[in-house]
Amino acid sequence: MPFLGQDWRSPGWSWVKTEDGWKRCEPWREDLDRERPQRSAPHSIILNSEDEEIFTDGEHGCASKKRKKDHFRNDSNTQCFFREKWIYVHKESTRERHGYCTLGEAFTRLDFSSAVQDVRRFSYVVRLLQLIAKSQLTSLSGVAQKNYFNILDKIVHKVLDDHQNPRLIKDLLRDLSSTLCTLVRGVGKSVLVGNINIWVCRLETVLAWQQQLQNLQVTPENHGLTLSDLPLHMLNNILYRLSDGWDIVTLGQVSPTLRTLSEDRRLWKKLCQYHFAEKQFCRHLILSEKGHVEWKLMYFALQKCYPTREQYGDTLLFCRHCSTLFWKDSGHPCTATDPDRCSTPVSPQHFIDLFKF
Repeated sequence: MPFLGQDWRSPGWSWVKTEDGWKRCEPWREDLDRERPQRSAPHSIILNSEDEEIFTDGEHGCASKKRKKDHFRNDSNTQCFFREKWIYVHKESTRERHGYCTLGEAFTRLDFSSAVQDVRRFSYVVRLLQLIAKSQLTSLSGVAQKNYFNILDKIVHKVLDDHQNPRLIKDLLRDLSSTLCTLVRGVGKSVLVGNINIWVCRLETVLAWQQQLQNLQVTPENHGLTLSDLPLHMLNNILYRLSDGWDIVTLGQVSPTLRTLSEDRRLWKKLCQYHFAEKQFCRHLILSEKGHVEWKLMYFALQKCYPTREQYGDTLLFCRHCSTLFWKDSGHPCTATDPDRCSTPVSPQHFIDLFKF
């Protein structure tokens, strides 16, 4: 029996009639019910014959329920998900909707777990997790925190398997470990959702991930043609298409030819002009002994003072007509005549700002 609310944006819920009355049918709960018989151990395995004499039937029933409850509560691989991959962003109560949307709710609803497997969205999700780790970690609910670390676990194992983008995840784990150290040391000064022992275990897990990434060694595979075999104009074209200075420095370490090309002053000048304004150049002008502008040194000096332009293959979209966050390929219910014109890309910082009250 579908229940349709007064608001046209409401997706409605599926309800099932039981002996105790009508109950809402949630898709993720059905999966847990299927897994429960597989996960729960029989009584003969948990208790031996001597223990059975100690526990009465009533006590055993309570202990069994508590054990199952603790198992599902502490199972970090159990992740709550929703069928709809969009969320309506509302900051205050209206006649149709009561309450408001939180960062944790949006983080749970928007299916970031699948997004990390998409190469176009990987850097976007990592940057979003990094911003949450810096300032919004304590604002997440218990379910959102569990999903956060589940997604982080998938990202770490993905990097360890395919050896791609290790620098991004190293920066994320560095900021996350710094935040967790501050929270654990200053326990009592801030409100933590969950037991302090859980946060200590999370810190230990993050430190273990950092050690694994530190020991990561990328072994080159020889398939004949290599990057160094390309003509100079193609190598130069590749360098000019990179928007991150650290990527240029790393690529310059591959061969002496690429090192020479990576030191080109015009390359670093274009990179500075892409990320920063001309007024910012004047405030941090660095000249060499011959009076030439050191564009490479200026880039890293400006990077410490000003944010760089972020570039992503795919981002979340925000519909101005119905105030909905969604992924482009999943879409969302919209009554606008031209939904594409109402949708604008959402940067990671803008995503965080949407849920600040």
